[in-house]
Formats: sequence, C-alpha cells, structure tokens
Amino acid sequence: METPGGGSRCLITILGPTASGKTALAARLAARLDAEIISADSRQVYRGMTIGTGKDLDDYVVDGKKIPYHLIDICEPGTKYNLFEYQRDFLNVYEDIQRRGVQAILCGGTGLYIEAVLKGYRLSPVPPNPSLRAELEGKSLEELTAMLKDLKAKTGTKMHNTTDVDSCQRAVRAIEIETYNLHTPTEERFCPPVKSLIIGVDIDREARRAKISHRLRERLEQGMAEEIRGLLDRGIPAEDLVYYGLEYKYVTEYVVGKTSREEMYRGLEIAIHQFAKRQMTWFRGMERRGLHIHWIDAALPMEKKVETIIKLYRNG
Repeated sequence: METPGGGSRCLITILGPTASGKTALAARLAARLDAEIISADSRQVYRGMTIGTGKDLDDYVVDGKKIPYHLIDICEPGTKYNLFEYQRDFLNVYEDIQRRGVQAILCGGTGLYIEAVLKGYRLSPVPPNPSLRAELEGKSLEELTAMLKDLKAKTGTKMHNTTDVDSCQRAVRAIEIETYNLHTPTEERFCPPVKSLIIGVDIDREARRAKISHRLRERLEQGMAEEIRGLLDRGIPAEDLVYYGLEYKYVTEYVVGKTSREEMYRGLEIAIHQFAKRQMTWFRGMERRGLHIHWIDAALPMEKKVETIIKLYRNG
C-alpha cells in the first residue's frame, strides 16, 4: 500500500461540477492508495435511481480492482434524505474507516454536504410542520423562493441555495427547516470539523457543456425513462420523483405525459447546464468561507492528476 504522508491519515476531498470526471479520478486515486470512497451526492443515496443520478458504478472498478464506496444506495426512493442524516452517516462511515487505518476519499458534487462535514455544521433533525405546509400549498416556486430568501436573511444561514431548491416540494421543505431554525436553538452536539486536502476538478466551460450534452443523450439511450417508469410502477408517486429535481423532474413529467420528449430534452439540457454553473458558484463560495481548494485541470492525463494530488498530500 502506498501511503501519501508519514503522519495520521488526513481526508482527501475531490469535488467538481457534474461531468468533470471527479468520480473516475477519485477511484483511480483510491486504487493507488488502497483507499475507500465516501460519496457526497444528495441523490445517489437512493436505491433504484441509478441512470438518472449518474452513479457510474463502473468507475469504481480500476484495472479489475473493486474500489469500496459508501453512502450510495442506502435508502429507498420516495423518501426525503436530508443534510442532517448525511452528516450523521458520513461521520459513522469516516470514523470506521479511520479506525481501520484506511485512507478515506470524499468525492461528490453536492457542495452543501461537503461543506457541512468539513466545517462541522451543528445540525438538528427538523420534524414536518403540517400547518406550515398547508399554508404554503398552492404557492408558486417564485413565491416560495422569495419567502426562503427572506427567512435566510433572518437566520443568516448559507444553506438552501438554488442548486438544490428547484421544485416547490424542495422549496417548501427548505422553508420548513429555516422556520424551525429561526425559532428553535440548534442543539449543541459535538460535530468536529474534518481536516482535509481539498481538490477541485476544474473543467473548461465549453468542454463541460459538451460532456453534459453527450452524457444526457447517453443516459436517455441507456433507459432513463424506463428506469423512471419502473419506479412509478412500484407505486412511488410522480410528485415524489419530481422532488429530486433535474432528470427525475423533467423525465417524470415526460413519462406521465405532461411534456413531449423534445420539450423534456431541451428543458433538461438547459437545467443541467445551469446546475453545473451553480455548483461552481457554491465551490467558489466555499473558498470565500475559508476552505482552500487546490484546482486541477480536468484535461490533464489521469496519471498526471493522480500524481499531482499525491504530491500535494505529501507536502502537507
């Protein structure tokens, strides 16, 4: 086993926008270091949602070697996994990996999840608020977004930006959480920040757009619509799939007949491009909030990227 440093094993974090190649890079690095990968993706936690969330599980096999991964396929579709649960699950997995003396690599594109565990956000589980939900029912996404913006100004939170709040259901849940936090002091619980070398995969805007469009066509050909039909056939309500946003929002609306295939494709392609741009905005915000990210050009050869990360690690 190749150890990148002489002391205790500091976490390595690899982040980047969708289609930047971060998972393949994390897997190749893990193969070199006999490491395990912890996913930081808010939708890959759901079983049966594989094509639409881009799990790309083949990436976790490098030269015939299976790379252990965590926090993928851990809950049922239709449920509402949240940041509190992710932070709890991450800590459980990370502490176990540390106890076994294995290198851990955190990899994903959900900036809020990454920032929460690296900075040690103090969070509490937020129960449903039926009366508030009834009050918000029927409001447009624009109205809900305005309400959320006002609440965030009062709580001073950095959570719930437009990266993840792209449907009425998600906006209502965000308002529910911010309302709870406004009136309920967060429980003091020990949740230490995690020291990490943070690597950002920097992909050229035009290259990113080309890869996003290519991947979207590929996933539709692989059966993304059929995957969603299968979830609907299992009894998962369409509105619960729409809640997950992006592919599940647009393709579900197409499958149930609300939009044409052409409208679905055009709208989804634009939405994913916008999502990738917002991811980069979040990562730049992380830097302003004190997290140092070492950016690596996505166009570099894979081995060059791996060697660069190992060198950064060894240099502390």
